[in-house]
Amino acid sequence: MHSNHTLLISISILFILSHSSFSSPLSPLFYSLSCPKTEFLVRASIRSAAGDDPSLPGKLLRLLFHDCIVQGCDASVLVAGNGTERSDPANRSLGGFEVLESTKRLLDLFCPGVVSCADVLVLAARDAVALAGGPSVEVPLGRRDGRVSLESNVRPNMVDTSFSLDEMAKLFSSKGLTMDDLVALSGAHTIGSAHCSSFSERFEQDPNGNLVPVDGSLEENYAMELIQKCPANANPSVTVNDDPVTPTLFDNQYYINLLNRTGLFLSDSILLKDPRTREKVESFAKNQDEFFASWAESFVKLTSIGVKTGGEGEIRSSCSSLNG
Repeated sequence: MHSNHTLLISISILFILSHSSFSSPLSPLFYSLSCPKTEFLVRASIRSAAGDDPSLPGKLLRLLFHDCIVQGCDASVLVAGNGTERSDPANRSLGGFEVLESTKRLLDLFCPGVVSCADVLVLAARDAVALAGGPSVEVPLGRRDGRVSLESNVRPNMVDTSFSLDEMAKLFSSKGLTMDDLVALSGAHTIGSAHCSSFSERFEQDPNGNLVPVDGSLEENYAMELIQKCPANANPSVTVNDDPVTPTLFDNQYYINLLNRTGLFLSDSILLKDPRTREKVESFAKNQDEFFASWAESFVKLTSIGVKTGGEGEIRSSCSSLNG
């Protein structure tokens, strides 16, 4: 069963790579001559770092999405400084920057100035998913790093957890992603954690200052658990697992949670309520292999958004700053 599952994913990726115009400048073999140990070194670095920080896979996956969805997968979210993407409030809670920086330094010991930070981020997120029990996806490589990182680019492109399905679908469509991609990529919420503020619209304060649920789509006991973890006076740094059942395992539990009305975000619950997405949620909840195959396809599409190649970008010396 495992070999068939792996074969299915490989066939799916080969189909995408051979039929997709937007990924044509990229190739899984891009570094085969210039830095043949690239994938091995990234995988080893991520495995080592995740041993010290079990929350790392969720952080890297979120970091990748926040990079690609804004102005393409060009590592612009990694640039530090005032007025950069990283300084926007939506990105201030991102993590995993230091691991990517150390991975880039490791690669530059073997192949100085060859591997882009954009490719490091894609490979790191890919390997983080596999490390957490998800599928290992063959991804095309050859991205270059963007030379622009502006805070003003973030909000017009970022998905908010309070978005309606139409709002999410419109944004995804503008990036070349379909409704099915939206459902599959939302499965990233099977790992990771979120601050209380990211689902606060599902509650309101009563006259005594206590939080009460206002969202009927949230299962009652789960709603009370969230209130206990995130009371009205909760510390802003408090976080809650996206998936209350298997928070560190990349599996299809996210979709099972949706059926049980224990999806953390409003944008999660909407996928179950809307007939345009409900069938896919139910299907993924029943069949993890189907989810993994769809995830692999959608992940390749996500990581191919707005890539820069050739003279369109640069290979940064440090992921956190643009070259001189």
